[in-house]
Amino acid sequence: MIIAVGGWLAYGGNEALPGFVTLAKTPTTDSLSAAFSICGDSHRTNCVVDGDTFWFEGEKIRIADIDTPELSPPRCEAERIKGEAAKSRLLALLNAGKFSLAAGFRDEDKYGRKLRTVSRAGNSLGDVLIGEGLARSWDGARHGWCQGG
Repeated sequence: MIIAVGGWLAYGGNEALPGFVTLAKTPTTDSLSAAFSICGDSHRTNCVVDGDTFWFEGEKIRIADIDTPELSPPRCEAERIKGEAAKSRLLALLNAGKFSLAAGFRDEDKYGRKLRTVSRAGNSLGDVLIGEGLARSWDGARHGWCQGG
């Protein structure tokens, strides 16, 4: 199917195909920003839930290109510690300046969260978390953060 679409586009197709999600291009300038805090029980505006989920302007965003340790609930103390570090680092990254959000193949996950890649100056903030050992590349499945799992 992708080959057929790619071939169709390569041979001059330039209109959106019905039923296909159009991929968002990474914006050329970062224009989004907010003062983020940690989400509380009732606070759900411009706040960080965990290392890969946050609320922005009334929408719950799941960072599409990463997976971070679980906090609700963590499966072991090591996962909790790393999960808290990922949450704190995401808070700092989001508050560090303007950023961009880009959609991918799927608009939402099964929990209704918007799936977005978050970037600043063309660089994925997820890649920053991966480079710091606080996240993994998302491969479609959750993997444990505890010893032996």
